[in-house]
Amino acid sequence: MAELTTAQVLYWSTMLALVFSAAAGVLDARGKQFDLFGVMIIAFCAALGGGTLRDVILDRDVFWVKDDAYLIVTWASAIMTFYLARWVRLSSRWFLVPDAAALGLYTVAGTQAALSLGSSWLVASFMGVITGAAGGILRDILVNEIPVIFRSQHTLYATASWLGALLFIGLLQQQISVGIAATLAIAFIFFARVAAIRWNLVLPAYRDK
Repeated sequence: MAELTTAQVLYWSTMLALVFSAAAGVLDARGKQFDLFGVMIIAFCAALGGGTLRDVILDRDVFWVKDDAYLIVTWASAIMTFYLARWVRLSSRWFLVPDAAALGLYTVAGTQAALSLGSSWLVASFMGVITGAAGGILRDILVNEIPVIFRSQHTLYATASWLGALLFIGLLQQQISVGIAATLAIAFIFFARVAAIRWNLVLPAYRDK
């Protein structure tokens, strides 16, 4: 039963996050004059890039290759957003809160995937960060922008993800069920990200004297 619960958390966390990430990726590509195919590629990188990189690093089957439902959900969300944006003015700010939720969902899914392969707590927590943040990096590279997580003015993103991954692992080590640990970790990442946006919380930036 524990294995089934773990699999369910991993699957549905990723699936729900795809919807938010793909839609946000489409909106971030506005002004670049991409056609529908280009938008679908951007959505693919934003939604599936982090998990793909994680699986390659962990030397496991890439998740969307084994189950094309991930591709279907990603591209369906991208196409719907693409056409909706042609009729309704959509602000990317509308997706800040859903994106914060997606970050938490991706982080937990990535961390749990690494833990299930016997990775150490440090490696597993970093795999959670890669799953949550790498897709956005690939998206920004494709649209010729500096990745947002590297900009000094960008509020906490990867930091919130990493702290949430460590919290998730710590809760599991205290023999707390996967479902409860995942819920608490996702909630922590979500509220940490929202707080960072609300109060403009950033890490110190590098500056030469």
